[in-house]
Amino acid sequence: MARKILIIDDEDDIREVASLSLETVAGWEVIVASSGAQGMARAAEQQPDAILLDVMMPGMDGPTTFRELRKNPATAGIPVLLLTAKVQGTDQRRFADLGVEAVLFKPFDPLTLSTQISSALGWA
Repeated sequence: MARKILIIDDEDDIREVASLSLETVAGWEVIVASSGAQGMARAAEQQPDAILLDVMMPGMDGPTTFRELRKNPATAGIPVLLLTAKVQGTDQRRFADLGVEAVLFKPFDPLTLSTQISSALGWA
């Protein structure tokens, strides 16, 4: 059974590269959203197996979106992986303390993105 992944990122090129990567390399179904609010609606409606969530977005940022997803019973159990260009130790600790499954870094390697997600979620 193919996995269903929701990518929430305000950057068109990131969404496109990640989508192509996950569809082509892993054969997963990909749903995209360009904002936190749109992502929350798609998550509730589509019930993805996991969410790849950008940290820095205008309006509602990734950590705020994550907290809102956790408040909704329909989305509270969906694993979330943050995607960030911030690689400083303090940022990494702050993101890990949120309770996300993993923190992945931009720029990512399109050929190994699905492997990184699978490893973080125990999808061997």
